[in-house]
Amino acid sequence: MTERTTHTVVIDAPAKVVYDLIADVTRWPYTFGPTVHAEVFETDGSTERLRLWAFAHGAVRTWTSRRHLDSQALTVRFQQEKSAAPVTHMGGEWLVKPITDTVTEVELLHDFRTATPETVELVWQAVENNSTAELAALKRAAELGDDYDRLVLSFSDSVMIDAPRQRVYEFLHEADKWPQRLPHVARLDLTEAVTGVQSMEMDTRGTDGSVHTTHSVRVCFPNDGIVYKQTATPEIMAAHAGRWTLRDLEGGGVEATSHHTVVIRPETVATVLGPEGTVERARELIRKALGTNSLTTLRHAKAYAEE
Repeated sequence: MTERTTHTVVIDAPAKVVYDLIADVTRWPYTFGPTVHAEVFETDGSTERLRLWAFAHGAVRTWTSRRHLDSQALTVRFQQEKSAAPVTHMGGEWLVKPITDTVTEVELLHDFRTATPETVELVWQAVENNSTAELAALKRAAELGDDYDRLVLSFSDSVMIDAPRQRVYEFLHEADKWPQRLPHVARLDLTEAVTGVQSMEMDTRGTDGSVHTTHSVRVCFPNDGIVYKQTATPEIMAAHAGRWTLRDLEGGGVEATSHHTVVIRPETVATVLGPEGTVERARELIRKALGTNSLTTLRHAKAYAEE
């Protein structure tokens, strides 16, 4: 038996703005809370195949999907090609409906089947939780309008390493050893219930001596890189997603790069930075803090790999 659900939200933003946020799945990890990582591996403009990693009932699950995007009708249809158990079929559609030039209604439809009747309620609840969270995040991002782009900060830092990729990856993958290997990591608890998916809680020392605790989930691609998303962020951040990538160089060695994307929470800027604080100042401070820690990690990875 096929189960069907419908979730709806009204957004104070033009339909095209809303549709673009839905259509660009690469923005989902820092726009939608449940999404950890998204990779598009095939596209012809209107049809794409992708792989998603997302939370469902507290665990990270992955699946491949095919999407059909219609920018004229403002719809996005999706169908999972390979679902994660206990789901045997999952499909649906985003329907973006302009009410006025500046008000939009969005319907998110799902249809699914499960392996056994006993698992229907489990999947139903996961769809309910994720759909509610996604529509709330979509509303928040779309209603920020042009300010949303100003609140999103993306940057990267690279280090050249004269060593095999495997050695560099080993350092990044063995995060449980970072407290002994990195000066800014005071404590790190790492678990890997599913091979390739790590959960970690880390205490990081700031330059002023303060200690910040973050919670993250990481998806590991052996010898290629690691993607991660913070599941608990500092007060000034609405989201923080990142990636470590490793690329072989023609003359030998590896380019190791740290990528960050952060969404600033504007309502907390004055609280965190004081009454004179601005979003621009927040961008500067976040860039410096994250960039410093990432470069420190990469330089220690270089020293480790080149030993």
